[in-house]
Amino acid sequence: MRLARLRRCARGGAHEQNRVTRPLWIAFGLTALSLGAIGVVLPLLPTTPFLLLAAFAFARSSPRLHSWLLGHRLFGPFIENWHRHGAISRRVKIVSALSMAAVFGVSLALGVSGWVLAVQALALGASALFVLTRPEGPAVSDRDAG
Repeated sequence: MRLARLRRCARGGAHEQNRVTRPLWIAFGLTALSLGAIGVVLPLLPTTPFLLLAAFAFARSSPRLHSWLLGHRLFGPFIENWHRHGAISRRVKIVSALSMAAVFGVSLALGVSGWVLAVQALALGASALFVLTRPEGPAVSDRDAG
């Protein structure tokens, strides 16, 4: 039921079938999906924005890839939570904040130059502020994600 609503919203963007734009949207979607997947384990890359970009691109190019992404056990709940509530789960917030702090801590330990630390502190601080000020939305259990 919940996926049907998201799929209907995606149809509003009409799957473009142009021979030039369709492959470009698919390539863009696959790139964004890859970065989102890497972001699951790499603290500096955010997951949700890349998954949203992938869903956007797939909605315009491939009904099959779009449906797969929305129904994916791991990625689907991120997209649905953002789409319905503009939310980031508490678990993701905690992992994100701790990862950003760890990255900054490693930079400090490595003795990175002051201006790099300042830029990093600004970027990570702004990212943390954005993530931490989003609503949490309803809890998504493993059962709901499948």
